[in-house]
Amino acid sequence: MSKAIRISVVICTYNRATYIRDAMDSLYHQTLDKEQYEVIVVNNNSSDDTESVCENYIKEHQDANFYFYNESQQGASFARNTGAALSKGELLCFMDDDAIAEKDYLERIIRFFEQYPDAGGLGGRIIPRYIPEEPKWMSYYVSSMVGNFDYSKEVSIFSANRYPLESNMIIRKVDFDAVGGFNTALPGVVGTLRIGGEGKDFFFKLKAIDRVIYYDPAIRVQHVVEVSKLTKEYLYRVASGMGRGEKVRTLKIGNAAYLKKILEYLMKLAAAIILACKYFLQGHPAKFWPIIQFRIDTLKGLLDKK
Repeated sequence: MSKAIRISVVICTYNRATYIRDAMDSLYHQTLDKEQYEVIVVNNNSSDDTESVCENYIKEHQDANFYFYNESQQGASFARNTGAALSKGELLCFMDDDAIAEKDYLERIIRFFEQYPDAGGLGGRIIPRYIPEEPKWMSYYVSSMVGNFDYSKEVSIFSANRYPLESNMIIRKVDFDAVGGFNTALPGVVGTLRIGGEGKDFFFKLKAIDRVIYYDPAIRVQHVVEVSKLTKEYLYRVASGMGRGEKVRTLKIGNAAYLKKILEYLMKLAAAIILACKYFLQGHPAKFWPIIQFRIDTLKGLLDKK
């Protein structure tokens, strides 16, 4: 008798023909018994060879539970919800299409939930893999836009206003269903417009029903950061998308919450200027402006009238 699927990995993919095979391959070569997990790839209107790459990989690896589906409604929230609806695991793991899981990634996740039965959600370490190399202007405060995430050096519970990032997050399926999945009013990327914050919104809903969200630095993925993710245009889309997402989220709460968020962003801009000056005085002038630009762009998104 085959073992029950314990964990379902959902990968939303959009035009990642170059990297999606590596992501799938990292999940194929896991230490966990293949009968205990499945990988669900949801194609979100890719216009490149993503579909053929995925389907060929699945044909070549029929000894594993790999599945491919299409979701025509644009946006990561739609695609992730579709993958979750099709999943059979008691745990849901969300990973990006340009991420690479360590070999014991899934085994560690299952072990964690066995060790911490009160865990309602879990986030892990995300390590940027810069191609070809990390730029001189990159700093800790800007690197979060390209996926860098290292919340704690040891297992810990997320504080009230912190949460896992979408490219390495795990939830119990029952809790995912209880909060209604991802908010599709925060879809992620739709065309050239980004409305982010879907992960933040999701985990805030989990916390609202008293679920405990943990972080474990040993549960790690690497996240590819190619040259196209290091342009001013791309970083603007990411940063302004954060702001747009916060506008949608806070206005749903009320005008007072939105005005409070504007004040918070202004304070963060002031703090960014101080940090930038610190880098400059420490002999890192290249890091000066990107920190400030990040906060300007998030504020622009928050004030965007679209």
